[in-house]
Amino acid sequence: MTVHPATLGRFFEEYAVGDVYQHPFGRTVTETDNTWITNLTLNTNQNHFNTHLAAQNPITGGRVIVNSGLTVALVLGLSVIDMSQNAVANLAFTDIKLSHPLYVGDTMYAESICTGLRESKSRPEVGIVSMITRGLNQDGEEIVTWKRTVMVAKRSSGIGQDYFPTAKNGPLELPVADGADQEVAV
Repeated sequence: MTVHPATLGRFFEEYAVGDVYQHPFGRTVTETDNTWITNLTLNTNQNHFNTHLAAQNPITGGRVIVNSGLTVALVLGLSVIDMSQNAVANLAFTDIKLSHPLYVGDTMYAESICTGLRESKSRPEVGIVSMITRGLNQDGEEIVTWKRTVMVAKRSSGIGQDYFPTAKNGPLELPVADGADQEVAV
């Protein structure tokens, strides 16, 4: 029996400059998502919540536009599993560009390209990963892009590993047959 330990994401040694990571999840934006983030951030621009006023906006075709704070947060979240699951710290976000509106009902996807790698000068247990990330809607329209730099743990650091608890009543095991033929589902 093989035990696969609880580990997600990549460690510094697993990145390569020029590699593109198409992040596996997509996320459809709901009206509730847009309303909550707009209220939480106290963003009073009515293009995010007033359909009557938004109908006058020539940029959005009269549709309510998703709060750009949600757009950025969503694409960042979609990228975490590949680019910063084992991050120790975000170091920089630059050159954020919102190039196309995102609307309620759109589905966001994200991808990143690794643009740089270097060892940390002050922390030998981590490295610095630079990337460009972009968010695409379901039609392939580029919604947002940015450059980002992240401090990521090396596998040898132990960071992000060995956190799963040991069961007090022992490991999981296949049940022992009690005389009757048992079929083990796989």
